[in-house]
Amino acid sequence: MRTQRFLPTVMTMALCGAPLAASDAPPAGGSAARPAPALEQDYPYQPVPFTEVRFDDGFWAPRVEINRTVTIPHAFEQCETSRRFYHFERAAKVLRGEPLEDRSPPGLTFDDTDPYKVLEGAAFGLAVEYDAEMDAYLDKVIELIASAQEPDGYLFTTRTINPEEPHEWAGPERWIYVKRLSHELYNMGHLYEAAVAHYQATGKRSLLDVAVKNAELLCETFGPGKNEDAPGHQIIEMALVRLYRASGERRYLDLAKFFLDTRGPGDGEYSQAHKKVVDQNEAVGHAVRATYMYSGMADVAALTGDTAYIDAMDRIWDNMASKKLYITGGIGATASGEAFGPNYVLPNMTAYAETCAAIGNVYWNHRMFLLHGDGKYIDVMERALYNGLISGVSLDGTRFFYPNPLESRGQHERSPWFGCACCPGNVARFLASVPGYVYAKRGDALYVNLYVGGTGSVELDDTAVQVQQETNYPWDGRVTMTVNPEQAGTFTLCLRIPGWARNQPVPTDLYHYLDTSDAQPTIEVNGEALALEVVDGYVRIARRWEAGDRIELNLPMPVRRVVAHENVAATRNRISLERGPIVYCIEGADSPTGEVRNMIVDPEAPVTTEFRSDLLGGVEVLKFPVSVIGRGDEDRRGVESEVEMTAIPYSVWCNRGPNEMVVWLPTRIEDAVVAARPTIASESRVTASPGTGRPASVVSRLEPRSSQDKENDFYHWWPRKGTSEWMQFEFDDPTDLSAIEVYWLDDTGSGACRVPQSWRLLYRDGDEWKPVADSNGYATEKDMYNRTAFTGVTTRAVRIEVQMQPNWSAGVLQVRFD
Repeated sequence: MRTQRFLPTVMTMALCGAPLAASDAPPAGGSAARPAPALEQDYPYQPVPFTEVRFDDGFWAPRVEINRTVTIPHAFEQCETSRRFYHFERAAKVLRGEPLEDRSPPGLTFDDTDPYKVLEGAAFGLAVEYDAEMDAYLDKVIELIASAQEPDGYLFTTRTINPEEPHEWAGPERWIYVKRLSHELYNMGHLYEAAVAHYQATGKRSLLDVAVKNAELLCETFGPGKNEDAPGHQIIEMALVRLYRASGERRYLDLAKFFLDTRGPGDGEYSQAHKKVVDQNEAVGHAVRATYMYSGMADVAALTGDTAYIDAMDRIWDNMASKKLYITGGIGATASGEAFGPNYVLPNMTAYAETCAAIGNVYWNHRMFLLHGDGKYIDVMERALYNGLISGVSLDGTRFFYPNPLESRGQHERSPWFGCACCPGNVARFLASVPGYVYAKRGDALYVNLYVGGTGSVELDDTAVQVQQETNYPWDGRVTMTVNPEQAGTFTLCLRIPGWARNQPVPTDLYHYLDTSDAQPTIEVNGEALALEVVDGYVRIARRWEAGDRIELNLPMPVRRVVAHENVAATRNRISLERGPIVYCIEGADSPTGEVRNMIVDPEAPVTTEFRSDLLGGVEVLKFPVSVIGRGDEDRRGVESEVEMTAIPYSVWCNRGPNEMVVWLPTRIEDAVVAARPTIASESRVTASPGTGRPASVVSRLEPRSSQDKENDFYHWWPRKGTSEWMQFEFDDPTDLSAIEVYWLDDTGSGACRVPQSWRLLYRDGDEWKPVADSNGYATEKDMYNRTAFTGVTTRAVRIEVQMQPNWSAGVLQVRFD
């Protein structure tokens, strides 16, 4: 399919991935449109539909607009150029009995989800403002998707294209690898999400009928006494609930619960199948899978009253928030399995903190609020929303981060797309949804969860209320709200007082402020000050409200110095800086030398603030003195200079090109990253057999802390395993050598590299390579330099030959000579 370039004129504001409010009925105007069916029970706190909230602020409104006009068109274009639509075209040809020359499987079994996610985001816009061009375009995309569906409802292009030889992850038959990597049910989940969004937006059943036909197949295939496998990648649970909300078909809710109840035990932590879901206590495994599952559990619990689900989620949430949450709101510490790490293991440079996981964290925390009505969940949601989520997309809307590290030596850069492109599509559908997270309601209580300039319209039990917010949040904590009830009456307005405004950065002891701020939030109603009594994160104002009543909320925003729990090794003797909900970092683009990892900060140093309208779309920056650390006499560390440094919001880093970046600022000289003086090794030219990284990184003169230290550059040969490899060092002039020291990489527990089985050193004598003589052995110990002394040689080149262990790869952190 040839997609057209377009800039749709719809306002894309929707509640993707969030529980559908009871009033989110499909609009009138299509013959199939009808109200959402009444449900027997639901979340006690209901989100206000995205269609009832409009932004006009300087922070979120531009981001939503860029998502609408740039990101969604960009993502559709990438779906074309990366051949996502091509898979549907080929599957349709097979079903029509047409010859097909190219039967190669898609690159990944879940490639089908990329068009689904972008379509969902685009459909949200039609729910707010109709656009004929967009409507027609989506009709063509849906026609293509429908043409690839098999007669019984099955829709999985990799198998339809070539049933005899599908992608290896798909398995030889339908559903065989559902518990593993087939992603059949994951694909279908995203299909349902897009189908319901499109139906709500247009009243058309074109994609919804595809989804329902597929869901009927699942109901026939899975369940007690049928196929009882759990999905390997969760989302079908959330999606079936969403389909149930739209259709009222109870079997979809029952199947969602079945998929949760049939999971585990004994199938591994990676997909949260190590225990029954109700017996789990810790956030483990693949972080995106986990948050999608927890969100699905919340949905099912709300609709069925299953308190065992809620109890399990409470335990898991406590573990995540107290031991596994990054200061940026990111989750999933390790690239190995894209997973949660052990308790308190939160590395900075190698932080994975996937963009999709941040989105999942928002989904989960929002649902936890809807269950419990406690502002602590919105505190975590807001932290992710303003920091570790929107860092996943560039300011121009066309480049994306997959991981979101908290430190960089310049190796990180956003990409226009990925082979595994889950994050761009997720960003496209999520950013359209932000207005749906601002307000909630319960009975005659209206909850204001986020502070964003704009207007919200809310239907309470006894009256309709319009709330207008005027604010420059998150740069300024002053918020003016005008309350306009349809009729004067008594109801309760619940204003969230963020944890950061109450000297609590997160609702656990994982992080705390070094100092206590004396500046307290204040509230006035029509000029009259109110006592500030905060319960579960909210000030509740119960009174008779009349049109034009004004609330003045002031949330002071002093700069705060944050320290982490002492068990978080990566952040010991370091501080981070935040102001309001914004986490800050320092970046090489603001350093005279381009370096920032060699800087330390005095925790007591004064910090000033300034709004820079000319920088990164307009941001509040912090300014403070830092000490630049260098090497002095005898290679000793010392303060080289004092400079003023500017810190920027973490969310906008790397919009000026790849460069160094630090969130957690060291406070001790010994923790600054400073290269040693030039050595014989660092002056050499390094080459190696093909691998990953820069060979020259092994002579960077940056000392490893352990064999697991990936904070600085290194070189490894993964994915090759058990092979013989080499690394060579050439010198400009004949050089005297009598010893070598090698620091081996060994990432046991997080990767596939181990110390080698054996190695040796050769030197070049003319055109011949010879082993060095009288060596004292070739050690392969971890967490240390392995020194080998030998009879001195004079040479222009030496070579390390490495034999890997069977079934393992290997790598080198640093090499030294003398």
